[in-house]
Amino acid sequence: MKIEHIAMYVNDLEGAKRFFEKYFNATSNSGYHNKNTDFRSYFLSFEDGARLEIMQKPGMDDSEKSPFRTGFIHLAVSVGSRENVDSLTEKLRDDGYEVISGPRTTGDGYYESCVLGFEGNQIEITV
Repeated sequence: MKIEHIAMYVNDLEGAKRFFEKYFNATSNSGYHNKNTDFRSYFLSFEDGARLEIMQKPGMDDSEKSPFRTGFIHLAVSVGSRENVDSLTEKLRDDGYEVISGPRTTGDGYYESCVLGFEGNQIEITV
């Protein structure tokens, strides 16, 4: 069994799409738009076959994203090496994203950093 894809609602659909294309080499489909509900989405594909669906529609609840809440908390992306973790973390920092931890080796052996990406969503960058 494998997870087919993960989906998340975003306020700025085009901005989220650009974020994943720019920093994580995602490739997007041409998008979907339901004219009846004004629901819009893109499927973003990554090099290893993983997929992320980003979605937007009118009237979404946009509650504060507390880092210690139940439910999904971060998206972890493997970039292949410690050097790639370091360089991508610095690129995101230089572009104005807040680095909230790392790069560091965690107690359970991961080399990672965590960045508040688009719309305050936590993105973990790991080997």
